Amino acid sequence: MSIPEALASATRYLSEHPEEARYRDSYARATIEGGLAVRVEGPGGESLRSDMPKGIGGAASDPSPGWLMRAATASCVATLLAIRAAALGIELGTVEVDVDSESDDRGILGIDQSIPAGPLSMRIGVRIEARGRNRAELDELTGWALDHCPVVDAIRRAVPVEVEVEGGVEARTP
Repeated sequence: MSIPEALASATRYLSEHPEEARYRDSYARATIEGGLAVRVEGPGGESLRSDMPKGIGGAASDPSPGWLMRAATASCVATLLAIRAAALGIELGTVEVDVDSESDDRGILGIDQSIPAGPLSMRIGVRIEARGRNRAELDELTGWALDHCPVVDAIRRAVPVEVEVEGGVEARTP
């Protein structure tokens, strides 16, 4: 099934069954493997590893969680560009999405409570080519992708976060 056919089918189905459109996303379970290295796994066998830079005690053996957030943003925007282009019958050429952010490490380390732990700002750069399409059409396509990208949406607005803590003091034997 082509992307446009799959999109039409999904749109039709969810329009007819709106009660099935909302759901809880699958989990990502993180486990510390040692030091600041973390393995993250999902229910379908998905996995990745992260680590922190050497400057704060990590081994820099894998990307940091902040880089993974930027990577998720870049890949989500690129994906939504492809989805929208397919739906509109636009044949894309080159598509590149660069995401960077500005951070202040005093926030993550708790040095200054007035500084946020997360990024202070984010920049999304899009390079897109499509034969026979003008700049206004590509700007509109990019705007749609940004407006419908779930990762960008979660970063742009305050998403409620529910925290559940389980466990207690671990029993230790001498």
